[in-house]
Amino acid sequence: METSRRELMKLGLAAGATFSMPAMLRAQTQELRTVRMVMGDLQVFDPFFTTSDITQYHGLAIYDTLFGLDSNLVAQPQMVDKWTVSEDQRIYTFELRDSLSWHDGTPVTAADCVASLRRWGEVDPAGQLLLERAAEISSKDEKTFVIGFKEPFGLVIDLLANAAGRPLFIMREQDAKRPATEQVTANIGSGPFKFNASLAKPGSSVTYDRNENYVPRHEPASEFSGGKVVNVDRVIWDNISDPQTAVAALQASEVDFLLQPPADLYPAIEADPDLELQALGKSGSAFYARINFLQKPFNNVKARQALLHLVDQEAFLQVVSPDPKYGGTVTSLFGSRTAYSNDENTGWYKKGGNPEKAKLLFEEAGYAGEKVLILTPTDWSEGNNASQFFGGISSENRGERRACANDLERAFCAPGK
Repeated sequence: METSRRELMKLGLAAGATFSMPAMLRAQTQELRTVRMVMGDLQVFDPFFTTSDITQYHGLAIYDTLFGLDSNLVAQPQMVDKWTVSEDQRIYTFELRDSLSWHDGTPVTAADCVASLRRWGEVDPAGQLLLERAAEISSKDEKTFVIGFKEPFGLVIDLLANAAGRPLFIMREQDAKRPATEQVTANIGSGPFKFNASLAKPGSSVTYDRNENYVPRHEPASEFSGGKVVNVDRVIWDNISDPQTAVAALQASEVDFLLQPPADLYPAIEADPDLELQALGKSGSAFYARINFLQKPFNNVKARQALLHLVDQEAFLQVVSPDPKYGGTVTSLFGSRTAYSNDENTGWYKKGGNPEKAKLLFEEAGYAGEKVLILTPTDWSEGNNASQFFGGISSENRGERRACANDLERAFCAPGK
């Protein structure tokens, strides 16, 4: 009997991309209860300290959340059993579900949630939005806490379930009371996996063991919500920085799962009968250029508009992934396959690049040949390829280019001084 890919996906470690970034898995026998995954180099353990993807995956493994988004991006209760809203819509009262405990055996309490909410609110935009409007965040008893607002605020549950940036992972009160500028390194959560510090090999691998005391919700798993049922005893994250070496390790049965293989290796992977390539994300991830609008020339809105007219999404997709089934154009800030997608007033943008219009707008902006610095993520091949292509089409911006050691939050374009 074989353990299927879908069963292993219940680990909650998956990725998707509007360019969908597939993952690969080799089937294994049910008797083998350890799964090895090529995930990346986990250097920071505190998910409130950084927005690094690998740290957030670590957070999903060892921590739990009050609410989680399902596959339709609807917030569902996770650690919360039930909640009520006062008649004037200002007071939210939450009660935790039974059987929540930390990996050290102590119970999860409302005080832990209050401290985590406050720490999260120091660093995450969603948390800041919530805390700015809150008049009270306090625990009422061991299982109940309250968030009171200065006036009715309709985004409360959606913000608590936010999965972007820094999700609201619930930490022990003693950890959550540390300043957000100081890392939490205890790695004690209440989630479905326990971090095995004794087997950690910095720069090489980290190990997670199934939390035998974790009680999943009864609902079926759906994205970040539902029952987090773990069907293996141990998961090992290997750090193999070279993509071809990682694929070779998968082909040699040295690892079972590879997260986000580079697009140029898709054909070789799909040709291997022992491997499966699958895009796990429904909505995908939109690629974008983050512009530093504090510096010339992009401190002028005309220059920023000009840059839009240089972008031909179809051309970028050919650079990132030639196979159309793994990508598509997107004009909405909220993606093309979400409940918030909106294509109003985007017809001009769908037509692709318009260099002549861009040139005119740059002239109107008073662009005087200032150098533009393009920051290139060397550890993310698709972003690196896209940024180099972007530098090529931006003929007006003849500046210097340098490589960066990390993904810079997936931002690959910023003007230099």
